[in-house]
Amino acid sequence: MNASVLLQVKGKLIVSCQALEDEPLHSAFIMSRMALAAKEGGAAAIRANSLPDVQQIMATVDLPVIAICKRDYAGSEVYITATLKEVDELMQANPPVIAMDATLHARPGMQLPELVAAIRARYPQLLLMADIATVEEARHAAQLGFDCAGTTLHGYTRETAGKTLADDDFRFLREVIDAVNIPVIAEGNVLTPEMAARCLAYGAHAVVVGGAITRPQQITRRFVSAMSQAEQDS
Repeated sequence: MNASVLLQVKGKLIVSCQALEDEPLHSAFIMSRMALAAKEGGAAAIRANSLPDVQQIMATVDLPVIAICKRDYAGSEVYITATLKEVDELMQANPPVIAMDATLHARPGMQLPELVAAIRARYPQLLLMADIATVEEARHAAQLGFDCAGTTLHGYTRETAGKTLADDDFRFLREVIDAVNIPVIAEGNVLTPEMAARCLAYGAHAVVVGGAITRPQQITRRFVSAMSQAEQDS
């Protein structure tokens, strides 16, 4: 049944509704209303962080949810659904998809091959999304049997710091699509509708947009920056 989720989101928009503890909109209720607004705008799915947010969103909208759990572990750079503990926690809500860091960085506890095997044994119907930062990581995720890969972490890891998905006309996205035979979801600093459409034109299975829709402090900052620059140029 869960496999149909990938068909449901093909060619469509997934909205990431997240607000961390230090952000103004941090609240499971507020994120559920963000999800409802996204649904009314035509979103095909929601990406959400933490069990409370996932539960509230799934109780509010009938869209599929890609669930994650962000948690820091000492001595590890991996923080998106890092261990089996986070997976078990999220599965209390029974989301159809869980996304996790699928970089080659050392993890706390089980490393990625063992973790994927453990998840498959415990939750055989669950779809797994690999959040990757490099083409090599995408290939590795496909070999491990992930159901789809997202470009989520490109630009956010030590090896890719300073890069963005749109660099060189989305070259990284195109390279990942060419390198693997699983659906590739474009995610990471997709700031405009035109950028999202371009990702689809290059073969992305779907597009995740987060801050450009659901983080008003970031949206406000872009307006303020552009206006300040215009004033300096005048």
